[in-house]
Amino acid sequence: MSLAWISVAALVLAVVLSCTTTINVGVVSLTLALLVGVYLGGMTPDAVLAGFPVSLFVTLLGVTLLFSIAESNGTLARLTARAVRLCRGHAGVLPIMFFVIGLIVATIGAGATPASALLAPPAMAVAARAGIPPLLMAIMAGHGVLAGTLSPFAPNGIVANGVMARIGLGGVEWQTYAYNVLAHTIAGFGGFFLLGGWRLFDRAEGASAKIAAAEPAIGPMETRHWLTTTGIVALIAAVAAFGMNVGMVAIIIATFLILLGTVDEQKAIKGMPWGVILMVTGVTVLIALLEKTEGLGLFASGIANVSTPATIAPIVAFGTGVVSVYSSTGGVVLPAFLPMVPELAHRMGGIQPLPIAWAMSVGASLVDLSSLSTVGALFMAGAAAGTDTRRLFNSLLAWGLSMSVVAAALCWLLFGFR
Repeated sequence: MSLAWISVAALVLAVVLSCTTTINVGVVSLTLALLVGVYLGGMTPDAVLAGFPVSLFVTLLGVTLLFSIAESNGTLARLTARAVRLCRGHAGVLPIMFFVIGLIVATIGAGATPASALLAPPAMAVAARAGIPPLLMAIMAGHGVLAGTLSPFAPNGIVANGVMARIGLGGVEWQTYAYNVLAHTIAGFGGFFLLGGWRLFDRAEGASAKIAAAEPAIGPMETRHWLTTTGIVALIAAVAAFGMNVGMVAIIIATFLILLGTVDEQKAIKGMPWGVILMVTGVTVLIALLEKTEGLGLFASGIANVSTPATIAPIVAFGTGVVSVYSSTGGVVLPAFLPMVPELAHRMGGIQPLPIAWAMSVGASLVDLSSLSTVGALFMAGAAAGTDTRRLFNSLLAWGLSMSVVAAALCWLLFGFR
């Protein structure tokens, strides 16, 4: 068996283990990369580890530390609670408000898991008080969070944009983000109205007191919260307006916030998603090995053999969506599939590679409200007492799986004719 096929088998094994076990796939990927590269490929350990994404690691480190500070010291909770109060008493507007809040919180850098952990408990509690079906609230708030996850400031967006820049598709961060927002907006609002959300606009009367009772007790904005908010705004301005490196700026701001005593440093560091960071960087090392052994070309050949220039976008959207239902979008799917884009575009007769990359990104993200995903699980965990959680589990699982088909259809409409 050639080294290319062995490296492909190593990636398949890593993905299967990520779907069927709780072991961190980054550890498995790093181990497999070293075993295959050193003992079968005759490479030195340093040559294998040259694939470690230092720039990506620094970016993830800075952004996740900054938002761990904002979560640990209560800044995000206070900002969210005040936003919810803006639509008190309007049952039909509440899910829309949570969609918008989720989009904003995820976009500015919190990412899917922290934003869902923040929003799920109040969203589901408010839904129970206001008589909103839990599935409707989960769909709206969940897709709002996921809509913002390909922001240049969010962890998944950092991963996707980093890989795309490495394969020569950089400079389109906001277009990637916009397509993801569009897809999740269509899915969220489409599901909301299709499943009867329009009825909520007919019964706002009497909801105000119930919703007020569901609001979590929250304290006033203190100096540390204003400083943290200023830091987040400064990060956005530095990156969006001046093009500064997001990881560098985030680390600098986070360090100043720690020195100013806005947070317990140990608590903030402990709250960082170290497992996700290890997952992403470990898989990236294995993917780098596949590029060196030409294993990615084998993957690309398989997809190309069942595709045409008109169908490549929906096929890759469906494929990445199905894998993402059972695996990590940012940790496994995007680092594993996006590097195949240039080869796929070449095999399709030299078509534009960007639509393929966008289809992969949208397809992988759109299914992440499944009850098997972290986001879906957090909304289930936040369900109010008395909720039929088994029914909610099945509904979210069906919803997530159906999104792979929706992703294929949307990507065919958006990218299939290019």
